[in-house]
Amino acid sequence: MLKVADNTGAKIVQAFIVLGGSKHRYAQLGDVFVGVVKKAEPRKIVKKHEVVRAVVVRQKKAFRRSSGVYIRFDDNACVILEAKTKEPKGGRLFGPIAKELKEKGFDKIAGMAEELV
Repeated sequence: MLKVADNTGAKIVQAFIVLGGSKHRYAQLGDVFVGVVKKAEPRKIVKKHEVVRAVVVRQKKAFRRSSGVYIRFDDNACVILEAKTKEPKGGRLFGPIAKELKEKGFDKIAGMAEELV
């Protein structure tokens, strides 16, 4: 269960398939997954029970960067993506976003972020 860090209307998303091969069991920063919306605001872009693709932008588990530094966040959060692209569905992002997303090709998400960590 992940919080949604954009303004699509979804509040909680449950991940059930991590994309990128059969060996991917858990999603990390920058991993795309397929999930279902569990909680959503009424009259918004994304509805409850809708199957969506999303990318992990924050994780509680400490993530090791190539420089040897570890980074971790207070919550697990994701951003909902358009169909099969790397473009975000929403127009705004909330909270800090890891800079690993820019390295993995999510330039639009990194550009929209209010704070890159």
